[in-house]
Amino acid sequence: MKKLIRFVLVLIVLALIGFVVVYFTYNHMLTAPSNSNETVNIYVDKGSSYGTISKLLKENGLIRNETAYKVYLKMNPVDDNLEYGDYIIATNLSVEEVIEVLKKGSVTVATTKTVTFVEGKNMRYFIKVITDNFDITEDEVLKQLSDEKYLDELIKDYWFLTDSIKNKDIYYSLEGYLYPDTYEFYTNAKVTNIFKKLLDNMEDKLEPYKEAIENSKYNVHEIVTLASIIEVEAGGADRKSVSGVFYNRLKANMKLGSDVTGYYGAKMDDWTNGLGKHESDCNGYNTREKGCVKALPVGPICNPGVKSIDAALNPESHKYYYFVADCSGKTYLSKSYNEHINTVNRLVREGKWCDK
Repeated sequence: MKKLIRFVLVLIVLALIGFVVVYFTYNHMLTAPSNSNETVNIYVDKGSSYGTISKLLKENGLIRNETAYKVYLKMNPVDDNLEYGDYIIATNLSVEEVIEVLKKGSVTVATTKTVTFVEGKNMRYFIKVITDNFDITEDEVLKQLSDEKYLDELIKDYWFLTDSIKNKDIYYSLEGYLYPDTYEFYTNAKVTNIFKKLLDNMEDKLEPYKEAIENSKYNVHEIVTLASIIEVEAGGADRKSVSGVFYNRLKANMKLGSDVTGYYGAKMDDWTNGLGKHESDCNGYNTREKGCVKALPVGPICNPGVKSIDAALNPESHKYYYFVADCSGKTYLSKSYNEHINTVNRLVREGKWCDK
């Protein structure tokens, strides 16, 4: 009996010690993260709540711990009508004081603008759209794209981003993953705000295909890469037929022979005069016969739409290795190169040939 009493007393003492440790740790986490009176400017998106901005506050050194911050909110409920816009907050404020600053409202409420990113365009185009519409320079975008710490955070946040985007031979780390669409942004949006909105949309578009991607013989990076080639190559052609051609070539260990991968590898946006001297360029992208890529390129060559992603996962089953489309978008498939050339010549004669 005495042993039992001692055991219970020990448990009570340990529980009390545990409680004290947790109590003081929790309260410490609510104190100011810094003694400096340095201020930080943060931007709160429309629709955000006190709870959802915990990561934003932590990343900017305004709170010590996200969990403690959220527990405090649970114990001290606030009216969750958080105003969006810019906030200037000192780093020497406690959680309670930070929340009081947030309650007072933003310094400025930003206006919004609508911006469209077109399907099938590469990162150079996306960068131009960003720099044309926001107070952001090309160098700022490129710096963000090469920020390894930033990329590591994205890889943790998005299931479809992998270490493949950090391959040294890739021109632009997020090429292929910024979903092309029409968006509403705040006029003072930063590069990271823009990328987040496009990546969030990409996640929404890929989610229905997650199981199919996991069951595919190709990984998500390879699927998006193939989708990007289909997006540009197909033009008005049937995407799933084109996808079937590429699958057959890959299965037969043939090069994809895609002109558009050669253009991308050479960083050519003007295709008027063809590849010319760049046909034999050796880089991570050029899948032409004289190029050195034997299968899929090192990464996507554009930012594809969902139809091309669907085609990359659901190729048409056939035995063809070549394709061409006429001016109306009708697709012609061929089993041999000679048959393919004959088809092209016939379309030229009939006035149905519309080369890109």
